[in-house]
Amino acid sequence: MNTHDHILKSFDSELDRLYDEIKQMGDLAISQLNAAVDVLGRRDSNAAARVVANDDAIDALENAISMDVLKLLALRQPMARDLREVYSALRISSDIERIGDYASNVAKRSIVLNNSPAIPAAGRIARLAKTASALLSDALKAYAESDAELAAKVRDADADLDAMYTSFFRELVTYMMEDPRTIGACTHLMFMAKNIERIGDHATNIAENTWFVVHGDMPEGERKKEDRTSE
Repeated sequence: MNTHDHILKSFDSELDRLYDEIKQMGDLAISQLNAAVDVLGRRDSNAAARVVANDDAIDALENAISMDVLKLLALRQPMARDLREVYSALRISSDIERIGDYASNVAKRSIVLNNSPAIPAAGRIARLAKTASALLSDALKAYAESDAELAAKVRDADADLDAMYTSFFRELVTYMMEDPRTIGACTHLMFMAKNIERIGDHATNIAENTWFVVHGDMPEGERKKEDRTSE
């Protein structure tokens, strides 16, 4: 093997390591989201506290990816698609880190909610989270397989999560108007729902970066948005 081939093989190995680290981050983020919703349904504050503590593992992986990206840029000076892959890995790891933060926030608020009587509206959070988790799974699959078509579908599907969030938001407003005693609990549910809606936005960011890796540009047109809570 000549020096050039050795350098190429070494770069590919380092890139594979980046992909593996991002997969680990993504798997952890999905687990965190699912666990946060599970502890909400079970009203288990101790388990919720463990979900919050587990966010450190995602943060540590993001730091490792940042260092790996810096080394690749400094030592390999990648060009064209190689550069896009390295650059997108950094951006995607940042999106996953934020997703982990949002899942942690859901768990934190579930602890506070456990101090109040249960309200039926809390069950809707699980539906939102299931949709967000599916979006994230598809976005990560598109990235791992360089599947631009699946990435485009994720980008479009985020509007469905927006619409679900808007519907839930209005339902909570109605709860609060009909029974002011639910205002505290419903406010926490609103923040939890918003966190989950934002997870969909970050999944869409991952999808757009996958498109960028494959095609070298960003998808055309504005994102479809169905968040009507400000209206």
